[in-house]
Amino acid sequence: MTTTIPLWDHAAPYAAQGHEDEMPHLIPFIQPGSESAVIVCPGGGYGFLADHEGAPIAELLNRAGISAFVLKYRVAPHQHPAPITDGQRAIRYVRAHAEQYGINPAKIAVLGFSAGGHLTATLGTLYDEGQPDHEDLIERQSSRPDRVILCYPVITMESYGHAGSRENLLGSDASAEQIKAFSAEQQVRADAPEAFIWHTSDDQAVPVENSLRYALALGAHGIPYDLHVFEKGSHGLGLAEDNHAVRVWSDLCLTWLKNQGW
Repeated sequence: MTTTIPLWDHAAPYAAQGHEDEMPHLIPFIQPGSESAVIVCPGGGYGFLADHEGAPIAELLNRAGISAFVLKYRVAPHQHPAPITDGQRAIRYVRAHAEQYGINPAKIAVLGFSAGGHLTATLGTLYDEGQPDHEDLIERQSSRPDRVILCYPVITMESYGHAGSRENLLGSDASAEQIKAFSAEQQVRADAPEAFIWHTSDDQAVPVENSLRYALALGAHGIPYDLHVFEKGSHGLGLAEDNHAVRVWSDLCLTWLKNQGW
């Protein structure tokens, strides 16, 4: 039976009406001896969570000697702020329990695909240092990821983004302020985490401009990034095991993590 870790011991905040019982949770893939961890956020347009972008990625990380957690965050009919609240809570949870898992609390990365990449980029731009006096020890922890890994990510909520992700997250009547706030390329801070990013140049669902603009925003703030754009490959490839050119992304990513001290 798969172990699951509920993110709250009470009803999760910001639940959609009629869905108050849904509990976001983590599925742990602990690698003994690992001092680092990666939280994996599957994609699915904020409408569902793609299985092939969850456990198989955690298992890949385990084979590389890295602990992982697959985040089952809330999607439609839940809207903002449920997904980012789940993501921030997941980071805080792993950091709060770092000693239990043998993890360095300064070595917690987040990896996301597509809309999960948007959640990841949002976590890497909209974070806080926690509430030091909060009665919940988890809420005292910082929600800032130490590194982010973006796989064909949705980055912007503007015209070249992904309309389905925007509507599921923000609704059909999103305000200009919401669109800007959740366009991650416009929210990069000077202390944003370093990033590994990959995309395909002919992605018809989420244009490569999403990744390019995020990389440019990081560069404008002097934040290092490792960007890979492959010539051909459909959206949603996951590990891309059937695409000989693109499947090297995971080796490149693991090398990057190793160079980061992961």
